[in-house]
Amino acid sequence: MPKVNLPIANGFYVSDSLPISNQECVNWYANIPQTPGALSLESLYGCPGISQALTTGAVNQVNRGAHVKNSKPYFVNGTSLYRVDKSVDGDGLTVFTSVLLGTIPGSGRVSMADNGTQLMVLVPGGNGYIIDESSGTPFVQITAPGFTANGAPQLVEFVDSFFVCNTDTKKYIKSASNDGTSWSALEFGSAESDPDPIASIHVHNNKLYLAGTETIEEHQNIGAGGFPFQRTGFFIDKGVYAPFSMISTNNTFMWIGGGTNESPAIWSLAGNTAQKISTTAIDSALQDFTEEEIQQAFAYSYAQNGAYFVGFSLPTRTFEYNAITGRWNERKSQIINSKGLTETLRWRANSIVTAYNKVFCGDSQDGRIGTVEVDTYSEYDSEIIRTISIQPLSDLGNAISVTELEATFESGVGDLVTVDPQIRMSTSEDGRSFSDELSVSLGKVGEYNKRCIWTKLGRFPRMAVFKFVMSDKVKPVFIKLEAR
Repeated sequence: MPKVNLPIANGFYVSDSLPISNQECVNWYANIPQTPGALSLESLYGCPGISQALTTGAVNQVNRGAHVKNSKPYFVNGTSLYRVDKSVDGDGLTVFTSVLLGTIPGSGRVSMADNGTQLMVLVPGGNGYIIDESSGTPFVQITAPGFTANGAPQLVEFVDSFFVCNTDTKKYIKSASNDGTSWSALEFGSAESDPDPIASIHVHNNKLYLAGTETIEEHQNIGAGGFPFQRTGFFIDKGVYAPFSMISTNNTFMWIGGGTNESPAIWSLAGNTAQKISTTAIDSALQDFTEEEIQQAFAYSYAQNGAYFVGFSLPTRTFEYNAITGRWNERKSQIINSKGLTETLRWRANSIVTAYNKVFCGDSQDGRIGTVEVDTYSEYDSEIIRTISIQPLSDLGNAISVTELEATFESGVGDLVTVDPQIRMSTSEDGRSFSDELSVSLGKVGEYNKRCIWTKLGRFPRMAVFKFVMSDKVKPVFIKLEAR
């Protein structure tokens, strides 16, 4: 009897009804080779790991945000603002060091923007700070009366020589040209197409988007006298539910939101309209969170190895979208809690920036600053649990007997630490409960033709679902899956 190919790269789609689909895709992402001659038309790569670059401390140093100015990354860890510098030691090795710049009170996420000289750090609803290492006073708090004259500033962006902030009074304000310390009470505007509050602001293609809870309105600097920003007439009837979820990537921007009386979903700007990019499975997962939890969500983006990742992290889950393949996956981390027990939580990265030709991340657990590396197969030495379960295999409701299952992985990936790495497989006949795991070897060092085969898997009354789990710290590449 011939073998059949089974799809493995559909991405995350866990349905409300698990027999319909229980397609987990955790810490894997879909890869589509850009050549017709590849061994498989679709495959899976393991999500990259994290290596420690430096640390600012283990106690009260959770990351609150990051930004890059003049190619140098800045991190707010705990109540401290740090700049990360790069140097080369006497052995020719790259060394990253942190430079303490000042104190940023609070514990929530911060908003950051720069004009090439000044970096502005804003505590939403609180204080704003200007960092200018070229001046005699490199760290100052914004004290201009005009800064708070139109309400408490919430988020900051920079566009056309101005720092721009939305406030909690349905207004937005701007600084003096290239001076974040100078603000006038008369320099403000408002979103006029709808009376909904301005939840967030975002700059894309040198245009300013005022994002309300129900609508998004485009403004642009027209260079006229008085307040220079005016409506362009462009309007989207979708609002933003999570202020920190607006993110630019691959010539568009995305956000968590919806229209009037709509449940949360993930949207993308597509020409002159909003296009929903989240699947119904992602939408269902978002509905499991409260309004307050949705508001805590934040987004990140980075490009690596030809993939453009856009992630949306909520308090307990992280969903990631690959803008190249259009497929979703989930990210999870193994965390050792205060009791010494291992917990599985959302991806531990609290912010992502690219500098020094590396992808840096702040941490949700402590003051470590890491680099996201494709050839690192752990997160700060903690294992990465990679899970993939495929779509149901069925034959019009008829019983199926599976006599052989072969998963093709990149083999021979063992090393001196993990001598004989394993892949674990389990089966389900209902999409809900799975059998005990059966392990096979991925191949020791040099065993490049090692085959991962399971035989005599038995009879399935209506359908079969296969799940694969990998946790060894070796290169993860899942090429194809075949069944007899």
